[in-house]
Amino acid sequence: MAGERFSAKHELYINREYLWWAGPASAKPYSAAVALIFVLVYAGFGLALGLGFALRKLAAPHGKFFPFLLASAEGGMLGYALYGVLMGEQSGFAAVDLGQTVFAYTAFLGFLALTDGRKPTAGGLVKNTVTNKCCIGMALGILLGVLGVGQWVLASPAAEMVTEIISMITAPTSALVLLVVGYELDLDRSLLRPVAVTVLCRLAVMGCLLALVSFVLFRIVPYDKGLQIALMILYALPAPFIIPLFADVGEEGKYISTSLSVHTLCTILLFVAIAAFSLR
Repeated sequence: MAGERFSAKHELYINREYLWWAGPASAKPYSAAVALIFVLVYAGFGLALGLGFALRKLAAPHGKFFPFLLASAEGGMLGYALYGVLMGEQSGFAAVDLGQTVFAYTAFLGFLALTDGRKPTAGGLVKNTVTNKCCIGMALGILLGVLGVGQWVLASPAAEMVTEIISMITAPTSALVLLVVGYELDLDRSLLRPVAVTVLCRLAVMGCLLALVSFVLFRIVPYDKGLQIALMILYALPAPFIIPLFADVGEEGKYISTSLSVHTLCTILLFVAIAAFSLR
């Protein structure tokens, strides 16, 4: 079974996400604005996934995983780090990453199961959500944030020790996951067109989502530059690295990993522009 084959790999990823949401992300205060952002981000990535299925022929003969390279984002590996570089702290990114993370572990993985011949069900999606370590850590982090416990811990003398322990555990885990993803990287000439099409389509779709979500959000809540930067980073990120960890990608692994790698380079270039915007 594909689930058994990839269990060790996706356990690495999930354990890292669990530690983050139960740790530093719990310092983020939550509000009605965060709930609105959650809905907008979740719905936006759902729309992107739908567009991916509609446009999958553009990446032929690699259309099988094309929809998943257009939806969701790699917040855990890249988003928080890039946001932290600009803002000096990482918890602010949790407001926009919440919707993305829930989407990734519900709808995204549910439809990804179709590639292995498994039929997603409503009950299965709910079970995956409530039993998933990442979602449990997320729920715990949100609860601690709402209760103010996370902020209290980070303001206490134990703050440095707690953050250092979490960083010490998650840093090597991140490297191992990146190794798994990068292992399939292949610059084969036959992949150039489908990879270019995939990356350009994602950039176009994410650009539209950034404009749409920003327009709706800041019509309802006061404009906040830090939040705008978080959204810009979110929509500049590549697709989640969990694709080759949670699906039996077979020969498509080269196409997926090459697409993720190329888009990661684009993310770095976009980050330069976002950094310039942050200094204005």
